[in-house]
Amino acid sequence: MTEHPAGSAPAGRVKIRKESWAGAAAGPMCENTERKLGWRGSRPVRLYMVTDQLVIVRGGGDIATGTIRALRRAGFPVLVLESDHPSAIRRTVALSEAVYEGSATVEDITVTLAHNLDEAEYLLFQDGIAMMVDPDGNAIRDILHNEEAYADWDTGLTTLQGGGRHLFLICVVDAILAKKNLGTRKDMAPLVIALGPGFTAGLDCDVVIETMRGHNLGRAITEGSALANTGTPGMIAGHAADRVIHSPAAGTIRVHSQIGDIVEEGQVIAEVFPAAVPVRAAFTGLLRGMIRDGYMVPEGFKIADIDPRVSEHDNCFRISDKARAIGGAVLTELIHFAAAKDIEEQGEA
Repeated sequence: MTEHPAGSAPAGRVKIRKESWAGAAAGPMCENTERKLGWRGSRPVRLYMVTDQLVIVRGGGDIATGTIRALRRAGFPVLVLESDHPSAIRRTVALSEAVYEGSATVEDITVTLAHNLDEAEYLLFQDGIAMMVDPDGNAIRDILHNEEAYADWDTGLTTLQGGGRHLFLICVVDAILAKKNLGTRKDMAPLVIALGPGFTAGLDCDVVIETMRGHNLGRAITEGSALANTGTPGMIAGHAADRVIHSPAAGTIRVHSQIGDIVEEGQVIAEVFPAAVPVRAAFTGLLRGMIRDGYMVPEGFKIADIDPRVSEHDNCFRISDKARAIGGAVLTELIHFAAAKDIEEQGEA
């Protein structure tokens, strides 16, 4: 267990249960695992405490950040798993920056980097959002399968006795947006949700959330897949493909302009070294995204994003409408799942 400063150690341990929801439902239900809020006919109405239902989110980019915020604001504890070198360009609204800085804040939520599950445990106990560098999702497998290494995490549902607090792994959200599946499986949690193309609901996840702008943005798909990636960003003020800037060469990025700057058409906003190849703005606009200075990129890699609406400066530091819509869809599906299980169990009582 991680050593903590005097007086800061938690009174109890956060413990994560490895069993599925179905396995937990088979056990006895009592006052320790439910709150009775009233009566429906002759049966009590029960509401599971969302503060004890852990959600693991794979990915911490700008779209994932909208989902993380929605979940945390609703009360769910969140553990974020990121890569060791996140490449987000909308860095001011991407919690993945915590990998480099140790912590990151977007709007009203902050995530803190944990170096192992013990540190993540402590942060979750303090009602924080924890992030681990874990691109392969090993933490999920450890929690699910390795009883010997993490036996203290696998000891049951929430209890109000003895000052302890237990967390129950209810959901895994794949928010990497890699346009392909990087290892997420349907058996990782009772509910597995994936964002965007590359997944098939019913095969490698339970629900796919549509991420393409348009009428179906945020639609929950329970059979089949999201729309295929077109490779072209959505149209804004007459600009689409030219909004996104790709590296003209392989090398290390040296940034000249910062997110929130107004840049002019043809202006050098970055260079790619060692050849000092200039990266120029395609049109006059607001620099909404820029990859981290010093990032090594291959030729053609996405490195910047320009918004033609120069009046939208504050949006550079706010979660986008798209990310909020997707986050709301994820939260809706999770609550729907929990409510359906609650009703199902009451019917069996």
